[in-house]
Formats: sequence, structure tokens, C-alpha cells
Amino acid sequence: MPPVLDQGLCIRQWEWSETSQTVEVFCRTHGLVRGLAKGSRRPKSAYDGGLEVLTRGDLGLIVRPSSDLALITEWSVMETFRPLRKSLDAYHAGLYIADLIHHAIHDHDPHPALYDAAVESLRLIQAAADAPFAVLKFHWSLLVETGYRPELEMDVGSGETLERAAAYVFSPGLGGFSAQAGGEGVAETGTTWRVRSQTLDLLRRVSNDGLGGAASGGMEPQALDRANRLLASYLRYVLGTEPPTMRVVFGSGLSR
Repeated sequence: MPPVLDQGLCIRQWEWSETSQTVEVFCRTHGLVRGLAKGSRRPKSAYDGGLEVLTRGDLGLIVRPSSDLALITEWSVMETFRPLRKSLDAYHAGLYIADLIHHAIHDHDPHPALYDAAVESLRLIQAAADAPFAVLKFHWSLLVETGYRPELEMDVGSGETLERAAAYVFSPGLGGFSAQAGGEGVAETGTTWRVRSQTLDLLRRVSNDGLGGAASGGMEPQALDRANRLLASYLRYVLGTEPPTMRVVFGSGLSR
């Protein structure tokens, strides 16, 4: 069986032997692929640049129906996202993006738009100060691609248009906001989190224009942090688990 070609982002790797390694690669066309790269640790091999976490490259792979591991036949590095290696906070943000992909995407389930969003977000992290903006963009893309996009315009408690208020409650069970903190429809879901109106406004900006390109548009760091913590808490609720790097990036202050 000849290999097929794709491009991918390496999000995990383990030593298999003295000369080989196993990897998890988020491919643009083939989705999440776990594979064996035979001979990748040899000085001279078909794996140009080495298969390292948070590197992007062209690869060849053979998916074998009889095995959980594909064969990675070749790898050529295209991008290393060097700014991630200059700051521990920036690197942790990159690892968090990789961790979310690992936990949220099923094997061999293609998400080309999410792949592009991951690459864009990693490129946006030019310094630690850029990381919250990049993470927010990826949070939103991941929720959209997996079908859990928060409802921003309809009150999930009443079913009516969401009224303007100084603060709201967010119901992860209903996947959206309500202006009625004690409303019956929201209270029945159990878990709710109080959210400032500025956080909803910021998420609407993400939804409408993606927050632009490579800058946070003068947004306050506190506003970015609150929006990220809300979406991280929501993702933890949806996934039913807390990715290890979530605690590294946000500490223990997420909503329960």
C-alpha cells in the first residue's frame, strides 16, 4: 500500500526504541493520527528535522486497518513556531492547544478548519503577552468545530432574545447565557456561572469577526483572561475531563 501525503502538526511523541518513535499528529486531511515512525531517531533518515511536539510538517502515512498505529513513512519540517521556545508561558499555551486537540478530536476525524485555526493560533504567539489572545481564538474555533458553540443571542433559559444586562449566568448544560439567574429553565441544569456583560461582548466579537488577525485590538488583559477562563471551564464540562495543561495555564481558578 503506497503512502498518502498530508500535512500535520505533531502534538505528542514517545520513544519507541533507540531508533524509532511513536507520534500523534493532527493532520489537515486525515484528522488525528497515531503512528510509528521507524528510524526517525537515526542521524540520516526520511524524517527531515525530526518529529518534535509543536512542529508542523509534510508527512507520508500508511493507515493500516489491522493496527491502531499508522506508519509514518516520511516527515519534512515546514514550521517550528520558534517564538514558543522563547517563553515558558508561551510554550505552555502551545502545549495547551495541543492538549485540547488530543482530548477533543476523535482519531481519523478530519477537521481542516480546526487544523488551520491551530496553526494560526500558534503563529500568533510571538511572546507570552500574545498567548491569551491566541488561546481565545483557538477556544472558540474548537467549540465551533466540535458542535458546542455557545449560544450568544438567545436567552437559553427563556428562549427569547437575550436582554442587555450588567451580568449574566452561563449554563454549560444548556450551552449559553441567560439574563435570568434564577430562571426555572436555567436552574434545572444545576451548574451555572456568573459572567460579566463585557465577557459576552468579547465572545460576540470572536463570533462575528474572529478578533481580526495578529493583534488583540487593545482588549484589556483582564477581559481576555475572563473570557478564556469561561471557555476553558465550558470545555472541561463538555469533555468530562480536565486536560493536564489546563491547570498549568489557568491555575486552580476555573469555574466549577
